Amino acid sequence: MDTPFSELKFLDGNTIDQLGYGVWKVADADAEVVVGKAIDAGYRHIDTARIYGNEAGVGRAVAASNVPREELFITTKVWNSDQGFEKTMAAADASLQRLGLEYVDLYLIHWLQPKRGTYVDTWKALIQLQKDGKAKSIGVCNFTKEALEELYTETGVRPVINQVETHPYFPQNELRSYEAEHGILHESWSPLGHGGELLSDPVLVDIAKKHDASVAQVVIAWHLAVGNVVIPKSTTDSRIVENFESLNVKLDEEDLAAIATLDRGAEGRISADPATADFE
Repeated sequence: MDTPFSELKFLDGNTIDQLGYGVWKVADADAEVVVGKAIDAGYRHIDTARIYGNEAGVGRAVAASNVPREELFITTKVWNSDQGFEKTMAAADASLQRLGLEYVDLYLIHWLQPKRGTYVDTWKALIQLQKDGKAKSIGVCNFTKEALEELYTETGVRPVINQVETHPYFPQNELRSYEAEHGILHESWSPLGHGGELLSDPVLVDIAKKHDASVAQVVIAWHLAVGNVVIPKSTTDSRIVENFESLNVKLDEEDLAAIATLDRGAEGRISADPATADFE
């Protein structure tokens, strides 16, 4: 199947594939194999993090791939316990060493951790890492719109992207509106809502039947249609391919309107609230 690539442009002029492959909860020993399969399926955007413990495995997959490095987009993230300027600079070097790379395409602050008050200094480190060529682009995960604004006020540099929990039960409309106003891309983690209830929702099941697609493909297609960057994760060969082929599922206005009715507001959140989350 001829699956088209879809790219979005960052504030800094760089681009990102709108559909990527996430490796949360993938063991390092397995990462080389599944990332290799994802690359073979067509993915060029791979999302990892220091806390996932699989940067080395991702790096082995990149090294083993026949795809040139410049055609791959690799994201990693600084973990909470490594926040602060100097610690972040060191953490980035350690991540690059594990990945076996000279640079990453995107480096992110993993959590806001508002009570600790280190995120501005951490952001200043990311700005320096970009200047040093160790990160092509820089952004954040799990930031509120107030914190996003603070980063800009303090440094004059906006994150190019904010990666947060987003799915049809929790579409983050207010945050996405703020980001769109300021040119910040929105990236969805837990895009399938941890599966379960969402993937058996009657509204989504009906839309899937209409398009001769899986419910997961419909949900991923929804993310793409509303402009989100999305990083579904699977270690199953068939689902890696199936998720990538979501690029071929084109939802219409009727579909999007039906999915919009699934919004549960704050009740739809299934993970920690970035405004209060504080953990190592």
